[in-house]
Amino acid sequence: MRVPLRLRPRSLAGQLFAVQAVLIAAVVAGYALFTYVSDRSQAEEAGGRQALAVAATVADAPSVRAAIHTSDPTARLQPYATEVQRHAGVDFVTIMTPDGIRWTHPDRDRIGEHFLGHIEEAQKGGSITETYTGTLGPSVRAVTPIMENGEVIGLVSAGIRVQAISDRVQDQLTALVGVAAGALALGGIGTYSVNARLRRHTHNMNAAELSNMHDYHQAALHAVREGLLMLDGQYRVALINDGARELLGVTDEVVGCSVADLGLPAPLTGALLSSEPRVDEVLLTAERVLVVNTSPVSGGQRRGAVVTLRDVTELQSLTGELDSERGFTQALRSQAHEAANRLHTVVSLIELGRSDEAIDFATAELELAQALTDQVVAAVSEPVLAALLLGKAAQANERGVELVVSEDSRIDDGLLPESLPARDLVTVLGNLIDNAVDAAQGSVGARVTVTAYTDERGPGGSVLVLRVVDTGAGVDPAHAEAVFERGFSTKPSGPGGRGLGLALVRQTARRHGGTLTVSEAAGGGAEFEVRLPLGMHGGDGAGRGVRRGGTRGRGLRGA
Repeated sequence: MRVPLRLRPRSLAGQLFAVQAVLIAAVVAGYALFTYVSDRSQAEEAGGRQALAVAATVADAPSVRAAIHTSDPTARLQPYATEVQRHAGVDFVTIMTPDGIRWTHPDRDRIGEHFLGHIEEAQKGGSITETYTGTLGPSVRAVTPIMENGEVIGLVSAGIRVQAISDRVQDQLTALVGVAAGALALGGIGTYSVNARLRRHTHNMNAAELSNMHDYHQAALHAVREGLLMLDGQYRVALINDGARELLGVTDEVVGCSVADLGLPAPLTGALLSSEPRVDEVLLTAERVLVVNTSPVSGGQRRGAVVTLRDVTELQSLTGELDSERGFTQALRSQAHEAANRLHTVVSLIELGRSDEAIDFATAELELAQALTDQVVAAVSEPVLAALLLGKAAQANERGVELVVSEDSRIDDGLLPESLPARDLVTVLGNLIDNAVDAAQGSVGARVTVTAYTDERGPGGSVLVLRVVDTGAGVDPAHAEAVFERGFSTKPSGPGGRGLGLALVRQTARRHGGTLTVSEAAGGGAEFEVRLPLGMHGGDGAGRGVRRGGTRGRGLRGA
C-alpha cells in the first residue's frame, strides 16, 4: 500500500535543507543578540566618557568660574550651558552650587532645585559617572567639581539619556538585522541549490529509504550466483560480489585496484579494459570458461562499466561431449548407409544365384567391422575413450583421413582415478583429434596417429600420456605458444567461432596439474602431447597401462 504523500517522511535533501536553514538562522540570531548586548554596553560606556569629557571641559572654562562670582550666575551660565549642550551632543549640562542647587537646567522651571543624583565624590574634588533616573528620565551622567585655588566652588553635570543610547543601538541593530536577513537569504538559496542537486542524486528518497535500498543492494549482491563486477572511469574495481571473486579467483581485497593488477589472463583483461560493449563473449581463466558481458556506464562522459560473468565450464564440457556424440551419430548414420549398400549387394548376389560369393562378401564385411572394434578395445578398454575413438575414426574416414591408434597405446578399464573424469578426457582427446583431422585433411597420405598410455616413471607417480600426431603442415615455431590462446586459429572462422579447442585442452590439463606441449612430428606435421598425473597408483583398477614396444599402428577405417 502506497503511503500518502502528506504522510511520507521528508527526503534526506529536505531534512538537510531544514537543518542548515535552522542552523544559519540560529547563528544569525545569536550573533545579532550578542552584537546588540555588546553594542549597548559599549554605547553606555562611550556615553559616560563623552559626558565626563563635556563636564570636565565646562568645569575648566574660566568664564564659568567668573560667572560663579557674579551676583546672578544663572544669567550668564544658562545660555552658555545651552550652547554647550547643543554642540557637544549631550542631553543636558547642569551647573550647580557645591551643595547641588542648580544654576542651569534644560527646563528653566527646574532651576534653583536640588540636583537629583550622587554628588558626594564631586564635592570632595573627584569625578563620578553613573546611570541615574533624573527629571529627564534614565540617563548616563558624569559629575565633576569646579576648582579654584584648591577649593570646590561649584559642580558640573553632563548626561545623555539612556533612551537616546538605545535609539542609536536600535539603528545599528536594524542595519545588522538587514545584513543578517540577507546572509540568511543567500545561505538559504545556496543550501536549496545544493540540496536540489542532492535530491536529484538521491531520487528524492529519505534516509530510511536509502538505508533499505543499501540493505537490499548488499543482499542482492551476495545472493546472485553470477559474477558482478563494476568498474569506475579509471578501470578500477568499484564493486565486486562473491560470485565474481570466485569466478576470477580473487581472494584479496581488490576494491580500488586497477583491472590490470588483478593477474587475469590477457584476453580477459583486454575485454574488461575495452570501452566497447561485449555480448556473450567466451573467455578463459586458468580453470574456468566464462561468458562475459560488459556494458559501459555513461552520462556525457565515461563513468565506468558493469561486467557480468557466467561460469559455463561444465556447459562447455557437456557441449564437447554432445559434439562428440553428435559426430558419432553422424558416423553411425553414414555407416548405416554403407551397410545398406552392402546388404543390397548381398541380396543381389543371392538373386543372381551366387550364394557362395554372397556369403564370402558378408563374412568379410563382418570380420572387418569386428576387427575394427577389437583393435580399439584391445588398445583402449576405457569405454568412454574407446567410444570416442570409434566415432572419431568414422568421422575422419568420411573426410579422407586415416585415424590410427598406435601399438604403444594401452589404457585398461578402471585405470583412471575419480579425480580425472571421463568428460575431461573427452575434452582433451576430442579437441586434439578434431584439430589434427582438420590439419591432415587434404595432405598426402592424410593420417592422424593417436597414442594413449601410462608412464610409471612420472615424478609424482603414474602419468597419463595422450599424444596426437598429424600429417599436416605443422605449427610455426613463432606460434608455438599462441596456438593455445583463445581466438587463435589459422583457419577461417565458422559459425561457432574458432580458436577455443586448444585453449580448453590446456585449461583442462592445467586444472589437473598436467601439461600440454606442441612440437614438430618426426615425419612432418604437428605433435601435441598432454601429460596428466594419475597419482602414485594410477587408479582404482587392477590393470596398469604398460607402454609396449613397436612403432606400428592399427588403422581405423569405417566398416
